[in-house]
Amino acid sequence: MTTMLRTTDTAHRHALADVLDGVGTVLGVWAHPDDETYLSGGLMAALADAGRTVALVTATYGERGAPPGTDDLEAVAALRRAELRTALDTLGVVHQTWIGFPDGGCAAADNEAAIGALVTMLRLVRPDTVLTFPPDGLTGHPDHMAVSRWTTEAFRRAAPAGARLWYAATTPERYDEFAAVEAQLEVHLAGTPALTERDALALQLELPDDLLDCKVAALAAHHSQTAPLFEAMGPELFRAWVRTEEFVAAA
Repeated sequence: MTTMLRTTDTAHRHALADVLDGVGTVLGVWAHPDDETYLSGGLMAALADAGRTVALVTATYGERGAPPGTDDLEAVAALRRAELRTALDTLGVVHQTWIGFPDGGCAAADNEAAIGALVTMLRLVRPDTVLTFPPDGLTGHPDHMAVSRWTTEAFRRAAPAGARLWYAATTPERYDEFAAVEAQLEVHLAGTPALTERDALALQLELPDDLLDCKVAALAAHHSQTAPLFEAMGPELFRAWVRTEEFVAAA
């Protein structure tokens, strides 16, 4: 059954509280700094504000996401680590761990080492819900796909009883709404994303304005990555683009 949240009135607040109770403690596993904010920033902020534990694992430092003309990968990695910390402070998320694989190198990384690191985190955090990429990585990025594989296997080995594994998802309606802008931005490789019908979602969260403000501020903290998008899209389109967060339960 899909939970959909779309209003900003008192009833919405009660519904959101019920959803957060159901989500519980969360462990998010993502590939690059900013993945977590784009795909789950509003949910993380709401959970943190409600006093829930939110923990995050980031596989790489994102050093290949260098601004044009920058070839100092160590400097870019340091910048992106700092940007992520600022973004997480904005969202109220305290717990974050790096795996430290090379950006763009997850597909060639030691799978057992990665899975083992995630098994350790699962046993430490004991999450009720684990968030990560779907098998196609949502965009087809090889790092995203590797992280999905690792997380799925680690979840199989070590998830607490009753825990849920949720993949970030996109509905046909949302894809159609933003297909043109995402094509212009070259967000997706050919054949992605796999689309999920709305009634198959585990959660569809359309952020109320206060949560959206927090998420947009956190994305702005990822300045090296998001500044060109803010400029190209303008504030209204950018806000519309990141307002909705969708997840589907792993099969």
